[in-house]
Amino acid sequence: MPGVHDALGARLAEAAGFSAITAGGYGATATLLGRPDSSQLSLTELSEMYSRLCDATPLPLLADADTGFGNVTNVVRAVRLYEKAGVAGLFIEDQVFPKRCGHMAGKAVVSRADWLAKIKAALDARVDPDMIIMARTDALAVHGIDDAIERAQLAREAGADLLFVEAPTDVGEMRRICAEIPGPCLANNIETGLSPLLSADELQAIGYAVVVFPVAATYAVAYALRELFATIRRTGSTADFLPRLVAFGEFNELVGLPLQRRRESEWMRDAEALVESHRKP
Repeated sequence: MPGVHDALGARLAEAAGFSAITAGGYGATATLLGRPDSSQLSLTELSEMYSRLCDATPLPLLADADTGFGNVTNVVRAVRLYEKAGVAGLFIEDQVFPKRCGHMAGKAVVSRADWLAKIKAALDARVDPDMIIMARTDALAVHGIDDAIERAQLAREAGADLLFVEAPTDVGEMRRICAEIPGPCLANNIETGLSPLLSADELQAIGYAVVVFPVAATYAVAYALRELFATIRRTGSTADFLPRLVAFGEFNELVGLPLQRRRESEWMRDAEALVESHRKP
């Protein structure tokens, strides 16, 4: 699943042929606030963003519910708002609030019981039984691989549908995670992060069921905009950048303008026909 951080990205992922997408707090915080991933976005801000993403595409979306935005009661509200937004799944992690990106230093985690209570609350709160509840643990960087695996095992026993041990540092740890956790596991490809950057085929061979690329699109956009703005500043023009820009007509097609215009014409034609049918002879 590629990561997106806005509705345009969701449309592009759909056009590329993907069958599901994800959107995390890292990219959301960067694009909405221009700030680092450190629990700065609220539940309502994120749920509103997810609602826009789900309106933009029919693709199932895996959402980031951070630490649950509080205690178990807050988790229940988060699940309800996310489900209303239209997400197909969400994950809750065991970091201490305010959290950090999983590949940043200085993380801390809550007790096992506190985290598992949130997972249970999320499972009980969902209305659609097909909505995926994923349990994410960041304990590996704090307490080591053994504790992280044990936490994921407990989360599976508590009923979590999908398991995510964040930031393994080598393939050996990744193999242990997939072998010792009795349930489907997710791999997180963070470019230049702590974990080995492996292909989907390589990860499947290790035993992973899912791989996400949550920040690649955000990094790509940052790189492209930095180059574009430098070009404009240097030359006073975008002429040198034209080969790297989507054309006007192609972009309008991508965002659905031709279909919108056809529908507008059809609705007006139907309305005019209705008016005409009721004219007095």
